[in-house]
Amino acid sequence: MPAAALSAHPRGGSAAERVDEVRELQARIRAMQSTKLDTRALETSPTVAGLLPGGSLKTGVAYTIHGSTSLAMALMAGPSQAGSWCGVVGVPTFGAEAARASGIDLERIALVPYPGDQWMPVTAALADVLTVVLVRPPLPPSDAVASRLMARLRERGSTLIVLGDWPGSEARLEVRRTEWSGLGTGHGHLRGREMTVAVAAKAGPSRDRRVSL
Repeated sequence: MPAAALSAHPRGGSAAERVDEVRELQARIRAMQSTKLDTRALETSPTVAGLLPGGSLKTGVAYTIHGSTSLAMALMAGPSQAGSWCGVVGVPTFGAEAARASGIDLERIALVPYPGDQWMPVTAALADVLTVVLVRPPLPPSDAVASRLMARLRERGSTLIVLGDWPGSEARLEVRRTEWSGLGTGHGHLRGREMTVAVAAKAGPSRDRRVSL
């Protein structure tokens, strides 16, 4: 089933109606999802493995990204290609074509672009049934709220990727510089993108890494 068929309605409706929509989405994903990864490390694209502590995404933790939705897509690509379901909450600019070009399987992604003030319950609900959830919080969550969601992630074996700040994240990835290749003087085609990413792990000093997308 394509991603568009799993998207919540973009606008309108009461908070109760949005919660009902998410519950319906959960039930549909459970019915279609045949496997759930139980390992503590997820398959990760070699392109971004060097950015992550230990070289892979861990389950039960959160990662924060600043400055690039494309980098978030690259992190999701490995688990998606390995058969995991992914979800995206509160990112209406998340493009299906860009996601597919990044290697994300659009048959296994749920999009909730406009969760409104229910973004946290929506994120928690998707974390119950999906392996990786990407979210852009409208405001930084309190430590207590974040702790409750992290407990659910650990229980379910899910991974959270946050566009923005998140208390106690496993690693913070911030894009410091971006360079495009392929364009000449007024002509050519974009062929690639190189990023300089500052990586601040939960344990250890910050370091800069270059990654090509």
